Amino acid sequence: MADFKFSKVKTGIFAAGVLFGTAGIKILASKDAKKLYTNCTAAVLRAKDYVMKTATTIQENAEDIYAEAKQINEERAAEDIYEESCEDEEIAGEEEAEKA
Repeated sequence: MADFKFSKVKTGIFAAGVLFGTAGIKILASKDAKKLYTNCTAAVLRAKDYVMKTATTIQENAEDIYAEAKQINEERAAEDIYEESCEDEEIAGEEEAEKA
């Protein structure tokens, strides 16, 4: 047979753990704990709403910035094409003048 030795210290620690575990379950299941959980959950939901509103605002601003930047680039491209065509016409005019 196996030789079992009971240690008073280990047995006491086990009993204390069971006692604290049982008390902990009672505390966690109490009305006060439920009220605390409810308030914490409400705070998290409020924070989520605030974060979502902020994220939406940031996204809208980013879309506006992107659209304006795209428009600026299109205007610059149009100006560059216009300037290049003017330069081409000047060069063509100068070449015709030299030929004449």
